[in-house]
Parts: sequence; C-alpha cells; structure tokens
Amino acid sequence: MPLTYNLLQRDKNTEARLGKVKTPHGEIDTPIFMPVGTQATVKAMTAEELEEIGAQIILSNTYHLFLRPGSKLIAEAGGLHRFMHWDRPILTDSGGFQVFSLSALNEITEEGVYFRSHLDGSQKFISPEISMEVQMDLGSDIVMAFDECPPYPADYDYIAKSLERTIRWAKRCKKAMTAEDQALFGIIQGGVYEDLRKESVEALVEIGFPGYALGGLSVGEKNEEMYEVLEFTVPLIPEDKPRYLMGVGTPEDLLEGVQRGIDMFDCVMPTRIARHGAVFTSAGRITIRNAEFERDFTALDPDCDCYVCKNYSRAYIRHLIKRNEILGVRLTTYHNLYFMLKMMEEIRKAIHEDRFLEYRNDFYNKYKE
Repeated sequence: MPLTYNLLQRDKNTEARLGKVKTPHGEIDTPIFMPVGTQATVKAMTAEELEEIGAQIILSNTYHLFLRPGSKLIAEAGGLHRFMHWDRPILTDSGGFQVFSLSALNEITEEGVYFRSHLDGSQKFISPEISMEVQMDLGSDIVMAFDECPPYPADYDYIAKSLERTIRWAKRCKKAMTAEDQALFGIIQGGVYEDLRKESVEALVEIGFPGYALGGLSVGEKNEEMYEVLEFTVPLIPEDKPRYLMGVGTPEDLLEGVQRGIDMFDCVMPTRIARHGAVFTSAGRITIRNAEFERDFTALDPDCDCYVCKNYSRAYIRHLIKRNEILGVRLTTYHNLYFMLKMMEEIRKAIHEDRFLEYRNDFYNKYKE
C-alpha cells in the first residue's frame, strides 16, 4: 500500500482526532498543516529550514509545474523530491483549481478542459489522464484526482451537473493512476448543498480511494457556511481514511476544521501575507509595516520560541520590509510557518490529553483579529 492511515485517538468532546499517515517518504502526524510550495519551492524557505520548523509534508502545484519547467524535465531529474531537495512526503494537487481560477477558459468538455495559460496565453489541455501522467512524472506521495471546480455562488442545477462530471473524472483518474508508490485521493464536491455532498461522498467511496479531500470550500462563502458543510459532510467519510480540507488555513479555520474531524490542511496564506509584512502572533495578526512598530524592539511574538523571535525585533524586521530587503520576507515567512506548525503540534498534544476544547477556548481568548 502506498499510503496507510491509523486512527490513534479521538477527542472525548468533539470530532477532533489524532492519526498517523504512512507514505513512502515518511510518516505524517495528523492533524497537520502543509506549507504550500507552488513552484517546487515554499517561497523564501530552504528544505533545511522547513525541516527545522517541523514541516512533515508540503504541497506542490501540478498546474504550475505542468506549464514550467514541465513534468518530463522533473522526471528526468529523478522526480520532485530529488529536484527540490526534499526527502519527506509531498502532496500534489491536480491542477484543476488553477485551471478554473487562473486561466482563460476556452471550453469544459467531457474529455477535459481547454484553457489558455496565464503566462503567455498559449492554448493548453488537461484531462484526468494528463493530470495523472503529470503527477506520476512528479512522483509525489499523495496525488489528487482531477475535478471540476465550480464557481461560487452557483445554482443547484449547475453544481449537480458539475458533480456528475467530477465523479466520472474520478473513475478515469483511478484507472489512469498506475504508479504503485503513489496514493490517489478523491475530491468531494457539491457546493453548499447537503444532498449533493452526500452523493459525492457515496460515489467516491464506492470507487474507493485511500483518502478523501473536501474541495470547493473557502471560495467566497461565509465561514459559517463552510463549517456547516463540514458538519454534514465529514461524518460521511470513512473514519479509517485521512480527511483533507483543501486550501483552508487561517488559524481560526484550522481550529474549526480539527474540531469537525479534519486531518489535513494547506493554504498559501502564511507565506502570502508574510510577503506583505503581516505576521501571526498569539495575540492576533499584526502588520509589521505599520509605524507603531518603528521603535518596538520586542519579538514579533513574545510567546514564540522560533529562531526569528529569539533573534530579531519588530523594529528591525519592519526596517527590512520597508526597504524591500529580501531578509525581511524570509524572516516573516519563517515565523508564520513556524506559528502554524507549532499550533498544529499544540493541537495534537491537546487532543492526546483530552483538552482540545480548553485549548481552543484559550487560543480564542488571546487571539484577536
């Protein structure tokens, strides 16, 4: 088996759970946050730094690597792990989300999607089979099925038809995925409609996958809507399989997702906001560019024990960011990713000690947006 999941413990008061995912490149303790390495790199971070802060798995993007440098070049280099000098697990998304969100769509057909590259406008085509071929070239440990990503909001009939196609594409992905050392996850769609989410889960479980992801969330709906979808969808997923909430990763969303039984998260937010001078702290998010920090010689987060907080002040990092110095972005990125990974470590410890709700309440009492 290219991937196994062991459910180790459930929280006594919520749906939160501890687990362990085993892959060819190592084990992953869940719940886990996955830093996003879109272009075969987590922006501003070396592989050694990612290991240093406790990253157990990272995500890379099929769409971007398909466009450049091309999956055949990466295969020639020995696969994505060797290409990017990362020997721990990698998850690759299918490319579907970017095809539908970044590109100029030409046509969605039963065979696949015709689109124009966001880079140079050239016409491209991705099908379930091509997505699997690219991801096999990349050699990631976890591969995502190619799905249709409907817009939000969208009416019931549109979502229903889109879901039917996604299910047919999931079957084609499973047939095309022939690599024995890669695990293919199915993606649950269905918008905010409970019966369609149920239909999606049932169809994917019948096809059979070693893990299941929830797609089509954090795309514009209110947080309350997303949490409601989790509440009626997650219990339908087999409990002996990992559950992955795609593209969701604010500190609040991690807590709410874990509480509802989610095991895996990813999001570009920690690295993206870091490049704009915003950082997470235990007291809430701050924008280090602001004038109030010009003479603040304390750490980014006095409660944080990361390398950045031990060695650099808010005033210094503000100075770097204001002067567009590369080091400033490296320091804010390092801290933000450490914050997320440390938070997940603390969540796992709280679940193990049957005090997840206590941890959640303490977090919210301190954390102010």
